[in-house]
Amino acid sequence: MPKRVMNGVVVSDKGEKTVVVRVERTFLHPVMRKTVRRSKKFHAHDEANAHKVGDQVSIQECAPKSKLKRWEVVA
Repeated sequence: MPKRVMNGVVVSDKGEKTVVVRVERTFLHPVMRKTVRRSKKFHAHDEANAHKVGDQVSIQECAPKSKLKRWEVVA
């Protein structure tokens, strides 16, 4: 089964080798028929500490690296 890949924006780079990425999704409201935006934050592993706040990154599923990190930065 392929690993999920998502695109988002780095909102925090305070942790060592960790970034917090906000991923936004849009969907049509089932009753109102209006486009709705929702976002969710994911903790991702950044081995080189290369990414800073505001960077666009892609994250990919991986084996758990810590209590919160289940994703890693791929680009």
